[in-house]
Amino acid sequence: MTDNARARKLADRIQVVVAETLDRRIKDPRLGFVTITDARVTGDLREATVFYTVYGDDEERAASAAALESAKGVLRSEVGRQTGVRFTPTLAFVPDALPDNARTIEDLLDRARAKDAEVREVSTGKTYAAGADPYRKADSDDSDDADDDTATAAADGADGDSTDGAAAE
Repeated sequence: MTDNARARKLADRIQVVVAETLDRRIKDPRLGFVTITDARVTGDLREATVFYTVYGDDEERAASAAALESAKGVLRSEVGRQTGVRFTPTLAFVPDALPDNARTIEDLLDRARAKDAEVREVSTGKTYAAGADPYRKADSDDSDDADDDTATAAADGADGDSTDGAAAE
């Protein structure tokens, strides 16, 4: 078995070679606007999975998939020539799910924005049921204020400046 770093380097090189070969050598009219997004190689360097996306509708995707399958031999021989490995990995082309996932996330975000706008519209001009500050104040806060008032009054009485102390005499 080989290490993962070597497999990753080979996968990166396969991605570049396949993309350049599709751009320069393959002249199949069925091949649409194809982007090679990723390549992965097994640990034994025998099989390579090449992920791709196609810009267009389902018919163009199907035509591009057929064109990639028919060009698989030319692409594999070019990968073998440019990489120089002992055994050229077999290529498997898989449509990348990234655009579909991104589209799903965008749809979910649009729905969330619509719900937020709906809530914002309903809440316009409304007030809180419990007032601006719905939290109860703890009784300990009130007793702290009372302790501060008692301490202030005791300090004033000790100085003799308090009017309460003069009235009591």
